[in-house]
Amino acid sequence: QVQLVESGGGLVQPGGSLRLSCVVSGNIFTINTMGWYRKAPGKERELVARIDVIGRTNYADFVKGRFTISNDKNTVYLQMNSLKPEDTAVYYCNVASSFGSDWGQGTQVTVSS
Repeated sequence: QVQLVESGGGLVQPGGSLRLSCVVSGNIFTINTMGWYRKAPGKERELVARIDVIGRTNYADFVKGRFTISNDKNTVYLQMNSLKPEDTAVYYCNVASSFGSDWGQGTQVTVSS
């Protein structure tokens, strides 16, 4: 089992940037993929981006060219540029392993002028 602690959310104006971080602790050696999901009010949770243990990434179409996922040892980052009001949501860190999936508590991102 792993524990995840997210940070970096907040209020930003349209066109601005934020960087989310997720520190993973525990049995990190079993992790296959690390990713970010988001849930906006009235919508289901959706994949934003994920990265696997050899660095392959995939992105949702709505963030391609704007968001970048990366990782460094036990931390996964989501660099978000050119933010839009429709990016407003609670962003969740996720890790998946052979034993299952674990989630962070979520961090609020609000894009508004």
